[in-house]
Formats: sequence, C-alpha cells, structure tokens
Amino acid sequence: MSVASAQLDPLQIGVTDAASFQAATGASDQAMADLERFRVLLAEWNEKMNLVGPASLPSFWNRHAWDSAQLLSYAPDARVWADLGAGAGLPGVVLAILLKGQDGGYVHLVESMAKRCRFLSEVVLELDLPAEIHNARAEDLSLKTDIVTARACAPLERLLGYAQPYFKRGATALFLKGQDVASELTEATKYWKFNSDLKPSLSDPRGFVLQVKGLSRARPV
Repeated sequence: MSVASAQLDPLQIGVTDAASFQAATGASDQAMADLERFRVLLAEWNEKMNLVGPASLPSFWNRHAWDSAQLLSYAPDARVWADLGAGAGLPGVVLAILLKGQDGGYVHLVESMAKRCRFLSEVVLELDLPAEIHNARAEDLSLKTDIVTARACAPLERLLGYAQPYFKRGATALFLKGQDVASELTEATKYWKFNSDLKPSLSDPRGFVLQVKGLSRARPV
C-alpha cells in the first residue's frame, strides 16, 4: 500500500519513531531510508543555518515527517505539488520522498533565500527526488500544480497572496496551520473570498490542516 493511497488513521496521533511512521503511512523501505537520510541532513545543516527549531529535531518523525505526510490523505490523487517557502523541506521534501516512483509525482520547492535553496539542492540531488527548486518569490511564479501547500510561511492573508497565481492555474491549497488559525481566517476574509475546510492535525492536537478552494479578491487592490 502506497502512502498516497493509504487511509491514514485519524486516531494515529503521536507517531513516535520510524517504525510507527511506517506503520501509519505504509511507506516503503526505500522511502524510509530516504527519510532517515533527510533527517540526518536536516540536523547537519541546522547547525549552520536556522532551518527548524533545534528542540524539534528529536521529534522528527512526528513533528516533521508525519506532520508533512498527513497531507497526502487529503489529496490522494494529486501528483504535482508546490511548497511555498520550502526552506527546510517541510512538507515539500517529505512529499517528494513519498511520491518518488509514482507516475507523475513531482514537487516544486519554492524558496526565496539562496542559502536555503543550497540545502534543498543537496537533499534533492542526493536522494534523487522528483523535485525542482525555484529560488524565487512564490508570487512571481505561475506554476501549474494540483496542490499548493506551505508550513510556517506567513499569516493566511499574505499566504493567499503568494498562492494566488497557483489558484489561477487550477490549484487548491492544503496549508499546515497552528492554533491561531481561526483568527487568521477572520483576518483573511477581509481581503479574500474563498471556501475553506478545517481539519485537526494528526501530528499535533493544537494544529490544523486548512483546505482552501475558489480564491478571489474580496475587494479591488
């Protein structure tokens, strides 16, 4: 069973290690080897630049891998993804690893900071991932994707502006959001019209997966 088609258990909150991650997702042994190598590279590069909070690294399998992988359960047929503000490769690199070998599976990693692009380039090259790094501002690109995603990128009002070109080309969004998502939604509706669906995160009871469709401006700019 591939992770993209797996029905992730909504009660499987709190993945603790590689074994429980594999059990929850059905990831292949090769994907698990790639994820372990990504974990090592993330820790090594994190000593040189601020990619993730150092305190989160011991919880890699839940906080980072499972947090990212859960997105596939909300869009099991999606093949082309864009990760905006991809910096640490979360969720984009995890998605690329799990989509590797699947027909049409591809991830665009969009990151404006050159030094973070160097990290992403090393990971993509070493793991031979179906991914492309774009050293650019997200709103300056117009990529054709099935899903646009982001984690810890920007408040929703601004994030929707970054994602607007992707919506115009047919994408929908799955954003990983924290406990302040309700206030972010309230603020965003002052500037944007959209349909949204909020789901509790499987990795953190304080977090959410926000699905957005049908984006348009609420007022002229």
